Amino acid sequence: MSKASAFQAVTDCFQHAADQLGLGDATRELLAGTYREIRVQVPLRLANGTVRTVYGYRVQHNGARGPYKGGVRFHQDADLDEVRALAALMTWKTALIDVPFGGAKGGVQVDPSELSETEVERMTRRYLSQVSYVIGERRDIMAPDMNTSAQTMAWMMDEYGRKSGHTPAIVTGKPVELGGSYGREAATGRGTVIVLGKAAADHGWDAADTTIAIQGYGNVGSWAARLAAAEGFRVVAVSDVRGGIYAPDGLDLDAVDQHLRQSGSVVGTPGTDTIGNDELLTLDVTVLVPAALGGVINSDNADQIRASLILEAANHPVTPEADSILADRGVEVLPDILVNAGGVTVSYFEWTQNLQEFKWTEDQVNEQLRRQMVAAYRSVKDRAEQNGKITPRQAAFQISVERVASAAKLRGYL
Repeated sequence: MSKASAFQAVTDCFQHAADQLGLGDATRELLAGTYREIRVQVPLRLANGTVRTVYGYRVQHNGARGPYKGGVRFHQDADLDEVRALAALMTWKTALIDVPFGGAKGGVQVDPSELSETEVERMTRRYLSQVSYVIGERRDIMAPDMNTSAQTMAWMMDEYGRKSGHTPAIVTGKPVELGGSYGREAATGRGTVIVLGKAAADHGWDAADTTIAIQGYGNVGSWAARLAAAEGFRVVAVSDVRGGIYAPDGLDLDAVDQHLRQSGSVVGTPGTDTIGNDELLTLDVTVLVPAALGGVINSDNADQIRASLILEAANHPVTPEADSILADRGVEVLPDILVNAGGVTVSYFEWTQNLQEFKWTEDQVNEQLRRQMVAAYRSVKDRAEQNGKITPRQAAFQISVERVASAAKLRGYL
């Protein structure tokens, strides 16, 4: 039996929530599918004068609650199915965190490490130009994702502005100098740590005795590690694409960051043991934070997970098969549409600041982020506890699907 695709896995979560909520066939059909999908050619002239054609996508899943919103990733695995799945997750994520957006996602199927910075800029501008007909500051707003950054957003904003005039709200996650929001870079990691703190308190765990392993030391994982350590949690393992490091008494994250800057990897940081990414997932820790790619916890390793709590900082890192195994074993999984919602929440704050032409302080951003994340966390926990027979993921999807279905009905879609 073949494993479900990424989009099938997300759709299964929706269908399960629809079953529990008793949604009719018309509502299911509307909410399960995507509103619009486009595939564009992105011809790229390389430094050697040759032209390479890569393909880009923009998927708009559902806009009942507001403009479409979602990041753009540059990755060789960013095919249409992956982008569809991420667009659907954005619909449910924005509904759960209660910001007035729908869900979308974009991607260019390319390994950007094979390109120079100049080539990446050319590709970014061409991709933006190709999809510009379906985006807009009140239609569809882009943001950074895997292998894209504030600089990428600056190029996109500039390219869009060539045709439409200065439009900073067309993208979020921009440099602060170009209308970006304070606190946006750390937002996804900060949101993860806010959820961590609430979950630890609910479990009665002391921060100093709570050990954490984080797979992925990019923007999300590195900020989550630093902010968790600042809150007194013991981060004992982190990893990147080259492998991981482990220190049972806790990592010196300043030393990790210095070694990363010097060598390009966390592996080899003095005073740490080298481990593999697969080994990190099965460490005997209190909390496991997958913050890299999807599907890393699956039917092959779910029975080896020793953490008591998994925080999905990455998008769909736990497969449906693994979800069932972990639930049977009593391992709590807090879902991605809750845990990593800090990024889109502060993206919303940035968007509103751009529309109002008014900038918030970083303290304002972080305080409002905390309020949104805590409210979403509590709504999920309360729904799960009231039912008694559903997981936090099922509770989160129930809340999200209810909100989107209600908006669709009120707008006259149903």
